Amino acid sequence: MTTTEKKQQWLAKAGDVLDIEIDALKTQRESLDESFVQAIETILHIKGRLVVVGMGKSGIIAKKIAATFASTGTPAFFVHAAEAQHGDLGMITGADAVLALSHSGETREVCGLLPEIKRRGARVIAITGNRSSTLAQHADTVLHIPVTREACPLNLAPTASTTATLALGDALAVVILNQRGFREEDFARVHPAGSLGKKLLRIADVMHQGSELPMVAHDAKLRDAIMEMSRHRLGITGISENDKLTGCLSDGDLRRILESGHMDLDAPVRELMHINPTKIEAGKLASEGLRLMEDLKIMVLFVHEGSEDNIVGIVHMHDILQGGI
Repeated sequence: MTTTEKKQQWLAKAGDVLDIEIDALKTQRESLDESFVQAIETILHIKGRLVVVGMGKSGIIAKKIAATFASTGTPAFFVHAAEAQHGDLGMITGADAVLALSHSGETREVCGLLPEIKRRGARVIAITGNRSSTLAQHADTVLHIPVTREACPLNLAPTASTTATLALGDALAVVILNQRGFREEDFARVHPAGSLGKKLLRIADVMHQGSELPMVAHDAKLRDAIMEMSRHRLGITGISENDKLTGCLSDGDLRRILESGHMDLDAPVRELMHINPTKIEAGKLASEGLRLMEDLKIMVLFVHEGSEDNIVGIVHMHDILQGGI
């Protein structure tokens, strides 16, 4: 066999594997029924956590399903079925729901946990390829994996069945997060590190607030504004009247005053300020604030919460860049 023929053979075999797994997903899609709805209702109403249990290849899939739920707003964790029989079973309470994975439905370590799980009062959702199995018979809800052909030529290695199980777990998690109204901000809170968390960083996460907010009264003198700017080192100070932001004075304004040759430190700051400073809502993404600064060619935004009159902070471009945006 020539090198070219080998390459073609490999590509053809890879295509066959993908076709088998695609067919498995299509079959899984067609098998969705009332049991899926029951599983969703169970997970939505648990007072504790979702415990995902599995062994072997199913255990690996179970880990990923648990991680997906945890990262999308549903408290969840993985328990290795064998370890559960040696103490980890104590992690499961009656307030939890157990999502148990076993394609055969007869995995000894998984089925061996059922009596104690049921005794504790936790509800059991089974994901299995055998509706008549021990696991299915003792579960409160059974999600069937109707895969009869694996991509493995021996029809032994879990391939199409694990793909279908993983996809079904994703379907559960996504329906749940949608029902709970899980938002980008919520996603950022559970992904504080890494590129995902940085992309979803909010203005409120990087702004200066409280005593760090530079602000002087509208009847303050220019010298007072300069002292406030120097104290906070943000290159700007807000100017307020009756607890409302009416203007601002920046270090650029000071340079222009100096260049004019008419610097009067006792001049009322309200006569020198810019009115209507640019503001942004605290809940906006930091990336939106950065884009606004770049568009307006400014370095600082005042931050409001709710009403634009409710100024709660200030954010500098450097704060956003240091956040990794």
